[in-house]
Amino acid sequence: MANKRSLNRVILVGHVGKDPEITHVPNLDKDVAKFSMATTEVFMDKATNQFQDYTEWHNIVAWGFTAKKVERQVSKGSLVLVEGKIKTRKWKDQNDQDRWSTEIRADSVTVLERSTREKGITETPYSQPTSAPPAGVGLREPSNSFGPQAPPEMQIDDMDIPYDDSDPF
Repeated sequence: MANKRSLNRVILVGHVGKDPEITHVPNLDKDVAKFSMATTEVFMDKATNQFQDYTEWHNIVAWGFTAKKVERQVSKGSLVLVEGKIKTRKWKDQNDQDRWSTEIRADSVTVLERSTREKGITETPYSQPTSAPPAGVGLREPSNSFGPQAPPEMQIDDMDIPYDDSDPF
């Protein structure tokens, strides 16, 4: 059994669904923070040729120092990075039926962008709060691709890449 190795590690980036619930557990003398988090994937639906969103909800639980950090820094709408482990709990409900719950036990929670209640204002850990730009400022035509684009002189298509069929890999 000594040679069997495995890893239970989760890294999620998403938005907080509601303000965290903070509770103090007296018999452990620790705080616990619980909140939900949404991660959204975008994919092309081949049947309709339209982009579709798929949102997965995660239950996040943080203990001790991490719970205190969550209490101070995280609110509904915040964009956060959560690192931790998947944990499944089992219990019996009032009808004596077995129930399971899967959650993410957070080792660390990093706020990437804070959400404030004032519309149009965002704050990141790297800048001072800023308001949204005036209408029409900094807008450009939307592109059909995602993410940053290389300058035209650096863009290549697949046909420009030489293929060596003598390479077995």
